Amino acid sequence: MYVAGFVIPVPEENFEAYKAWARTSAELFREYGCLESVDSWEDNVPDGQNTDFRRAVAARPGERIVFCWQVWPSREEMEDAEARIAKDTRFDIPVEIPFDHRRLILGAFSPIHIMGRRED
Repeated sequence: MYVAGFVIPVPEENFEAYKAWARTSAELFREYGCLESVDSWEDNVPDGQNTDFRRAVAARPGERIVFCWQVWPSREEMEDAEARIAKDTRFDIPVEIPFDHRRLILGAFSPIHIMGRRED
């Protein structure tokens, strides 16, 4: 198992557009082997003393934080999918994404502990 995580500032008025974008993207990622994709809209994101989600992505007034993750079978399968996705013209759709991708934070992680719904 391999997990990709994202923190994204999204303008509040783009809520519906983001949901549609997330659904479409998830369907495409599934075709490439993504096992699970979760997009979560800010509900309770406190200001931190030294840093927090808002400061990490330089969120502006009127933006909400979206916290996302994708679960892949392995790092190798995710990296292979990324290479194939880069060549897939469906990802070149000339549609404006509903957030400023320059402030998106992303990373990929190897799980060290899992509690919950694990099938293997």
